[in-house]
Amino acid sequence: MYDVVGVGFGPSNLSLAIALKEQAADGTGRKISAAFFERQPAFGWHKNMLLPSATMQISFLKDLATFRNPVSRFSFVSYLHESGRLTQFVNNQDFFPTRQEFHQYLEWAQAHFGESVSYGSEVVSVRQAGGGGSASRHLELEVRDVADGSSRLVHARHVVISTGLVPRMPDGMERDERVWHSSEFLTRFRSVGSDELKSVAVVGAGQSAAEITRFLHDALPHAQVHSIVPSYGYSVADDTPFANQVFDPSAVDDYYYGTDQTREAFWRYHKNTNYSVVDTDVIRDLHRRSYEEEVRGYRRLHFHSLSRVDSIQRMGNETLVSIRSLLDKETQVLNVDALVFATGYDEMDPTRLLGDLAALCPRDDGHLQVGRDYRLVTDPELPCAVYLQGGTERTHGLTSSLLSNIATRSGEIAASLADRLHADRERALPGRVTEETV
Repeated sequence: MYDVVGVGFGPSNLSLAIALKEQAADGTGRKISAAFFERQPAFGWHKNMLLPSATMQISFLKDLATFRNPVSRFSFVSYLHESGRLTQFVNNQDFFPTRQEFHQYLEWAQAHFGESVSYGSEVVSVRQAGGGGSASRHLELEVRDVADGSSRLVHARHVVISTGLVPRMPDGMERDERVWHSSEFLTRFRSVGSDELKSVAVVGAGQSAAEITRFLHDALPHAQVHSIVPSYGYSVADDTPFANQVFDPSAVDDYYYGTDQTREAFWRYHKNTNYSVVDTDVIRDLHRRSYEEEVRGYRRLHFHSLSRVDSIQRMGNETLVSIRSLLDKETQVLNVDALVFATGYDEMDPTRLLGDLAALCPRDDGHLQVGRDYRLVTDPELPCAVYLQGGTERTHGLTSSLLSNIATRSGEIAASLADRLHADRERALPGRVTEETV
């Protein structure tokens, strides 16, 4: 029996594990037992996008712990110090580490929680123990071993779901060995010999699409590289100081407690801080390459602006991609050896895991209701708490699935868990008079 079980162990639940560990040591005496289950065989966070020279788009101070606890031993600065690179990093005079180095930091942090995490273990269902009802005060999780398919049951008083984002493909488009989503890019790319890739195409207008286009242009000097962009061109990400305030911890309150007009203003004016936008240096680099090729009179980097993919037809290792111009409705067909969709992600949906429990979670216009502490609103029949790390953009704003607010968010969930567990213990004291015993 655990006080809390975390479903998934990416950066969000790793940050929660750190918050719980530091909270247990803060002198309040609130010790919380926790276990985490991750379906991947080992820790990994967007490993297929660890492209050479790709940098983080947030400051290194927005790590797993600093905004919650500036003196945490799990900060990025502590990692640099332990790795012997703090001085060299400071000498770089750069707020943004490479994605590879930040991933190494995450791996370093997760190594401290080996006893709490079971990799290769997928939680396939969550249900109330003992048949349900308000008398059932804990949850039962079915955990499947990914390697051999065997299952076991784990019991928890409360659950935190953080299963990550779901890769999005356009309607009617299916992935295969030559049609990829950006979430699987490097693995797929390495599985195909470079000599086989004489023509490649990338679909999308965001950071991942631009970075993959640049990577393919470098890695395949003999290949034609096509970028299929639904907009007129790449749009620059607004990372100016005032705009970045939408990622401040206090902005969550402004969004959560704001009016419909407030929330609409967040998305209308500040969606360009994160969605379908590209860092300035990447845009300039790609434009410079395109211009230099035009000067030389030999083009192999092609941009198809205001265009969308109509259909895909596979012929052996070749893929015929029909793209339609939004300008004149004309269609052209590209014959490529690999097609990459950098078309983003959908939010996680916890209802599959919750099964019948989803019926005990009230909805608002079809959406699950979520409290300010990221806890699902539930009927009294479900006294156990279910928290969401992700899938809360509608209620909590732009930082729902981003690293920017990860430390503060995890601290708020840890504090809420401690309060609920304290209330549970008070309720369980012998002779304690509560509403349930009256």
